[in-house]
Amino acid sequence: MQPVHEGLSDDALLLSYHPMPTFVYDAIRADGTRVQGELEARTKSEAHAQLDRDRLQPLSLSSREPTAADGKSESDAPPASTGPVRLNRNQVIFFTEELSDLLDAGLQLEGALRIIEERQQTPVLRGVATALRQHVRDGGNFSDALRKVSPSFGELYCSLVSAGEISGALPRILKRQVKYLTVMQDLRSQIVQALIYPAFIVGCGALLMVLFMGVLVPQLVVLFENAEKKMPAATRVLIGMSTAVTQYWWLILGMLLGGWLAFYLVTKKPEGRLWWDRVRLGLPLIGPVLTSGFLAQFCQTLSNLVGNGLPLLTGLKLMERATPNTWIRQRLGQVIEIVGEGGSFSRAMRKVGGFPDLFVDLVAVGEQTGDLSNSLEKAATRYEKEMNRRIERITALIQPVVIVVIALLVGLVVYSIITSIFEAIGGMRGGGARR
Repeated sequence: MQPVHEGLSDDALLLSYHPMPTFVYDAIRADGTRVQGELEARTKSEAHAQLDRDRLQPLSLSSREPTAADGKSESDAPPASTGPVRLNRNQVIFFTEELSDLLDAGLQLEGALRIIEERQQTPVLRGVATALRQHVRDGGNFSDALRKVSPSFGELYCSLVSAGEISGALPRILKRQVKYLTVMQDLRSQIVQALIYPAFIVGCGALLMVLFMGVLVPQLVVLFENAEKKMPAATRVLIGMSTAVTQYWWLILGMLLGGWLAFYLVTKKPEGRLWWDRVRLGLPLIGPVLTSGFLAQFCQTLSNLVGNGLPLLTGLKLMERATPNTWIRQRLGQVIEIVGEGGSFSRAMRKVGGFPDLFVDLVAVGEQTGDLSNSLEKAATRYEKEMNRRIERITALIQPVVIVVIALLVGLVVYSIITSIFEAIGGMRGGGARR
């Protein structure tokens, strides 16, 4: 009788004795729905390829049996980097924009990271893409991989990515992140450019003040002593400032450093951080920009989450974790408690307080019409325009305000010195005439 395995190839004979391992996956379909299941593959790489063909984005992938085919699995590959990688802001923006474009074009996450890894010329970004792809292929969440690979992405960035993974709106949330990061980078650039000329003026003013305090003011003391005339009040103030700066500079420097250290230690504590986050929102000019920026990003991201079928309560919890301001996060926690007990979103915000009336009204309209996502998107557009207007106003005010302040300070000092010189000279002439 002919043996059963006669005529089979060596590979087929090997597979008859070693069946392919089973992989358990938890993934998200293209429409945002979550699905769990099992599949058979020789390696984790083949399992990922099957999920890619089925247009499934894996959240986790693990094998019930060790994969021994082809020697080593990809999970046995050496890590791409030995530790967290530091990226600058431009690199974070470039990476996020490229990844969002690839995902928006229909690629799965692992494939998009592979393309970035292959075509990226910057070694640091290539290493980041490699490390992220290995974490994702090993079944890890993309947001957790971002936290492990580079601290430059930040907790807010990673939390929003986590929300995008759960809701299936990762490409849109990444695009929103690109827009937000670009606006913040442009704001920093505008402020730096607006401060170049004032900084030059400040430097010149500081040199003049040092010259006045260190050279001219001590000579005024000698001049008044020779004139035997009482010094004016402005001159006495200048002399006192000059003495304090020249003799007690170490004490002034120590007080400044001590004040900064005390502020740093206070804001590191939860109570101090809560106080400072609330104070920042109330600062002139800066506070409204921070509030508008938060509301714009909050509304746009929550709109994406709710629009992709995620329950409102789940979306609010994700946004709470993604909010860096502890005072706003505390308010969101109270809102979540009320919504979790069956209350409406708008009424919860009115009860808790701290949210603009216009924002609450837009949310109430969305709840009444059953289209909360659209109302949140309109609110995001409105607050984004408001933030841009405020930023333009601040950058336009920086130069003239700094120049006027420096001019007034230097002008007052110069006026005091010149007036004192004339009075001293007048006193000396009067004394000479009496003699």
